[in-house]
Amino acid sequence: MKKKTTKLLSTALVIAMSASALTGCGKGTSTGSGAAKVDAENITFPLEEKVTITGTISYPSGTEAEPNNRTIFKRLEEETNVHVDWTAISNDQWGDKIQLTMANKDMLTDFIFNAGFSNSDLIRYADQGVILPVEEYIDKNMPNLKAVFDKYPEYRTMCEDSEGHIWALPWIEQLGSNKTAIQTVGNNFTYINKKWLDFLGLEKPTTVDEFEEVLKAFKDHASELQAEFGIEGDIIPMSCIMNDQDPSLLINGFGEGYGDNDIGQHIAVTDDKKVICTATQDGFKSGMQWLHKLYDEGLIDPECFTQDWSTYVAKGKSHRYGVCFTWDVANIDNLEDYEPLAALQADTKNVTPMNGSFTSGFDRGRCVVTAKCDNPAFVCAWLDRMYDPFQSPQNNWGTYGEDDEFDIFELGENDKGEKMLKHAPLGDASPVEVREAEAVGGPLAILDEYYGVYVTCPDDAQYRLDWIKEYYTDDMHGEYVYPNVFMTADDTEKLTTIQTDLISFINSSRSNFVMNGLTDADWDEYIKQVNAYGLEDYLAIYQKYLDEFYK
Repeated sequence: MKKKTTKLLSTALVIAMSASALTGCGKGTSTGSGAAKVDAENITFPLEEKVTITGTISYPSGTEAEPNNRTIFKRLEEETNVHVDWTAISNDQWGDKIQLTMANKDMLTDFIFNAGFSNSDLIRYADQGVILPVEEYIDKNMPNLKAVFDKYPEYRTMCEDSEGHIWALPWIEQLGSNKTAIQTVGNNFTYINKKWLDFLGLEKPTTVDEFEEVLKAFKDHASELQAEFGIEGDIIPMSCIMNDQDPSLLINGFGEGYGDNDIGQHIAVTDDKKVICTATQDGFKSGMQWLHKLYDEGLIDPECFTQDWSTYVAKGKSHRYGVCFTWDVANIDNLEDYEPLAALQADTKNVTPMNGSFTSGFDRGRCVVTAKCDNPAFVCAWLDRMYDPFQSPQNNWGTYGEDDEFDIFELGENDKGEKMLKHAPLGDASPVEVREAEAVGGPLAILDEYYGVYVTCPDDAQYRLDWIKEYYTDDMHGEYVYPNVFMTADDTEKLTTIQTDLISFINSSRSNFVMNGLTDADWDEYIKQVNAYGLEDYLAIYQKYLDEFYK
């Protein structure tokens, strides 16, 4: 769930300067290292002689910058006798630098490990000839990935373009499926401070009116809460980051109950398989008006429109929130004080799952092989190691046997006496921070059937899965979510052109409606502007691919 910057700097001067700035980060290429001579048809790891290939990778800022210092890559080199000469880019600089790299073939490495490319990126780079189709290598040189595709053919279909080409290797993380999948509720998972409720003798609210009264109680008894729990700083009844970790799930009960959970696309699918814009429904209007009422009463954090993640977390760690929204409240405050809040009754009671969530976690553009690669079959054979059922969980979450003070895993055995990765207790450590210190990401596949065989389910994933079933699944009344589809270059270009202005306008309007209110006249003008930005064509493109998906 990390944002990708797609700003493209394309002048020759900037490219030249950036190439100079990156000198030394990715020194070698596979040429002359023996990689070109490796016969990928009959490959056996470890190789008899060490071979070097080149890769580009991102890493979380503030963590180990040299990939080959990470235990996971050290072990992979020992197991394969393949050395990777990495160009490593901090994730806070990734957006700009990877665009510059892809625009200059001299800067390319054999593969981009954590590409995270969008559909339009893949199509553009394919048209420019800087990335290679990999479907042939998957079938011939990647038995681990091919086994995943054979068992779950929908994933192969989701990777293919309209001509059947696969331009990237995917990231797949199964944690539940359909209405129980961990992605059905995104960063708008609603958490309420149970400790405050108990202290004030309040029950968890079940309706929007009850919710408002609870927030008022938090505000009215702020001094008592501060004194009882030693809180420094003002009590904040409800905080969020608008258009990111925001209260969109709260308005799911207004109108017909579509809400506006997908703040990247603002679409949902009706039970008669019609694509609609959630941000133009009557329920959205009513929900925005209700949120403004809360804001006007001083119940919503006034910084919610401008604060960044670090500020949001800092206030949370000071225990100042009554209600907050995020993927996992442990990353903001702690698990002991908060509980999930079920969908609220307004005109109805409903939860609209996130689009694409029924097939669980999926990133089509995770890793690409570039035109610079002189032995793509061999590089794909090495990358197939990432899809090994024992390797994928480590790449995704972290590993065992490190020299630092914590490990994600302990090496144990399953019921058959075979080696299995068992999640170690995290203690007070943040799951995100621990994983960022150890994991490497990249292309991988973790299937539901791996749990209990190759790896245990992460504790934080398990309690989230349990909460989704307990609090949300029964209220997911709709039958469909928009699936992952790979559009043609023309349709992707048309959609991107419309989205650039449309989504920006909708998101800024959402913030404006909560802050300043929404009259009927405002709404009419808003709908007029949304239509002017091309909403009809926008929905038509989505509808076209939905119809094809269900043919």
